[in-house]
Amino acid sequence: MEPDQVDESSVLVDGPWTHRFINANGSRFHVAELGDGPLVLFLHGFPEFWWAWHQQLTAVADAGYRAVALDLRGYGASDKPPRGYDGYTLAGDVTGLIRALGERDAVLVGAGFGGLLAWTTAAFHHKSVRRLVVLSAPHPLRVRAALLTDVRGQFTAALPALRFQIPRYEHALTRHDAKAVSDYLRRWGGPAWLETDAFTEYDRACRTAMQIPQAAFCAMETYRWAFRSVLRLHGHRFRKQLRLPIVAPTLQLHGGADGATLPATAAGSGRYVTEPYEWRLLDGYGHFLHREAPDEVSKEIIRWAREP
Repeated sequence: MEPDQVDESSVLVDGPWTHRFINANGSRFHVAELGDGPLVLFLHGFPEFWWAWHQQLTAVADAGYRAVALDLRGYGASDKPPRGYDGYTLAGDVTGLIRALGERDAVLVGAGFGGLLAWTTAAFHHKSVRRLVVLSAPHPLRVRAALLTDVRGQFTAALPALRFQIPRYEHALTRHDAKAVSDYLRRWGGPAWLETDAFTEYDRACRTAMQIPQAAFCAMETYRWAFRSVLRLHGHRFRKQLRLPIVAPTLQLHGGADGATLPATAAGSGRYVTEPYEWRLLDGYGHFLHREAPDEVSKEIIRWAREP
């Protein structure tokens, strides 16, 4: 399948949810929404799209919540502008979307890159995040420290993602029916999950979504900004602002076999949280906890959302 043959409609998967397009922070975002009650907003990671959360959507909605999963800026059926992939703008997307949905705050749930964005949003816009659930994502400052100090560990684990800095690498990502997307899912996923029919289905969906025109370029831009900003003034300001304490009660789940962000890197993120904080290491699972252990993750999200 060639990239120009894939349309955004390919991610509008039928189900009990409603697909909507919402304007926020100067862009149009695609969301899948289900249920009524307090808002729970889901942020996917790389190389995913909103479908990452489809099992959590139904479980959380059945538990009495308004569950909304979005395609992040540049992914799926959301807008793909050439700019706006810095941490400030992406966090603004999240808070803008919460307001556009008619809410003042939300339980924010993020996985992988979406987890890094959830940490950032909670630090920068604390009034918008009522409670926080982070999967497979250390606090961003923990990632930065580990890349500098743990050369044999986290730096080595991050080498596949460092290729994103190569100019026009997005073409390598979509070549041969986006085989590279499958390679990343297999590299970072837990071994048991890789042998299931659920993985095969998910692998196909993610490969197709990444071939939507401009999606691969936009996905690369978020990582390129993170790298380029290291030696720039706005990057220094960004890191300084990330030191603001997280005042939302935070649940952090991490896979014991996560090969993208190592458990040793993720552990210790609680130092940035001043409110109740809970860390859970799920042995045997890889980077995609929400897909590898969907029922357990759904129960944890509901439990944390219900905590007084």
